[in-house]
Amino acid sequence: MPQRIDLRVRPEEATNEQILRKHVARQTKTDPTDIHTIIIRRRSIDARQRQVYVNLGLEVYSGSESPVEDDFSDLIYPSVEGKTAVIVVGAGPAGLFAALRLIELGLRPIILERGKSVHERRADIARIPKEGHVDPESNYGFGEGGAGAFSDGKLYTRSKKRGDITKILRILCKHGAQPSILIDAHPHIGTDRLPKVIENIRHQILAAGGEVHFSCRMESLIIHNGQVVGARDNEGREYCGPVILATGHSARDIYRYLHRNGIRIEAKGTAVGVRLEHPQALIDQLRYHNPKGRGLYLPPAEYTYTAQVEGRGVYSFCMCPGGFVVPASTAPNQTVVNGMSPANRGSRWANSGLVVEIHPEDVLSTPTNDPLALMNWIERLEGESWTQARCSLRAPAQRMTDFLSGRSSVDLPKSSYNMGLTPSRLDEWLPSFITKRIQKAFQLFDRQTKGFLTAEAQLIALESRTSSPVRILRESTSCEHPLLRGLFPCGEGAGYAGGIVSAAMDGERCAEGVASYLG
Repeated sequence: MPQRIDLRVRPEEATNEQILRKHVARQTKTDPTDIHTIIIRRRSIDARQRQVYVNLGLEVYSGSESPVEDDFSDLIYPSVEGKTAVIVVGAGPAGLFAALRLIELGLRPIILERGKSVHERRADIARIPKEGHVDPESNYGFGEGGAGAFSDGKLYTRSKKRGDITKILRILCKHGAQPSILIDAHPHIGTDRLPKVIENIRHQILAAGGEVHFSCRMESLIIHNGQVVGARDNEGREYCGPVILATGHSARDIYRYLHRNGIRIEAKGTAVGVRLEHPQALIDQLRYHNPKGRGLYLPPAEYTYTAQVEGRGVYSFCMCPGGFVVPASTAPNQTVVNGMSPANRGSRWANSGLVVEIHPEDVLSTPTNDPLALMNWIERLEGESWTQARCSLRAPAQRMTDFLSGRSSVDLPKSSYNMGLTPSRLDEWLPSFITKRIQKAFQLFDRQTKGFLTAEAQLIALESRTSSPVRILRESTSCEHPLLRGLFPCGEGAGYAGGIVSAAMDGERCAEGVASYLG
């Protein structure tokens, strides 16, 4: 058996095999010549102190022992031709992983995706800066791979108890993701690499006998005697089987359809704010405590900030080192932004959502039983962002220091946002319960990291797609809607996940729920 040891080394040592060998030999009291293989199993960066360290979890092989390479051959997807069909609405991570798990369980997934294939979707996204508008069915939010495909590809999750995280990562590796995601504390595929992984997953589903239909928007569920028996698409085609509803948090037409037809949903809290963009070089200096930045051996620095301000959480969200701010609108007359990073995280900018937790009671003057009230309020705020951007996908923006001081930004720093920015008094038109909390949080974060609050940074509006403002009800064990048999709300759009990995795990849970339902 290999020895398992932990090492804490300087960044320049972490990539030097000879130095690692000496450290291992000293710790294990072994002759360096007896060590023939060292495998890194875990890797994280500790930048809490002035001296930055890399923490490594190692497997050490000596003598005749040799490591066995993981070829993912245990992940088997048998033919499900002619097997019982299950309808999966949405081809984001929840829908795709639900489909793979259905195949493992001997069921045949039929995926209905309103958007286009990830390849065609890439072309539609490339047209946005040229044409100045989004295709409402093919954009950064809709299409194969879901919102994560062209956002960032981060795979970190705190949802340790929701499923087998390692299995999710191994499935991604089997379909083309780099094996380093199994090692890094904060794994990341990158927006440039993730589309190929998504394509490979689709090919796997098709090879097993599943179906994938693009430009196929679900218009309605087919309900007989209080039971969902299928779905009908925008062309009137019907697909028979129980339904896993994994439509993502931006499919507001689905929420309206469910509410209009008396299918129980409820309002839930979410978070709204801005994209905060700094020069990456500055974040490197601050986080690595070095005026020279990250040097040769460290990756672009990340950050995580959170605070409680006047009873609500204010926190960084989806931080993208070496990334880009992108237009995330999914409908006309709204300006919404998100962040993404390529695999090399090589841009000159760092961006992060900086958002305030909001509950329905925060935005409603009088109590209401309308579960869509918070969603509608957010939609109006997205419309105001569009107006502030002079009715375009140019995003309203304000320097960080001007936002704090209540001043107009005469000019704005250069930005990764390729649609262009429009100077705007965000501190005036964003709701005061959001702006005041963000302002106080900035002061708190600057105390933690002196220099974080700077005129070199700017706020870009609007970050409003952090999570669904609606929850579609379901039973905790079966994942089935409590009042409508055969319906399995799933993933971020249903209010039960928050990111690629948690959505994928929820997709697997819902697939298992369907299998139990079908007996």
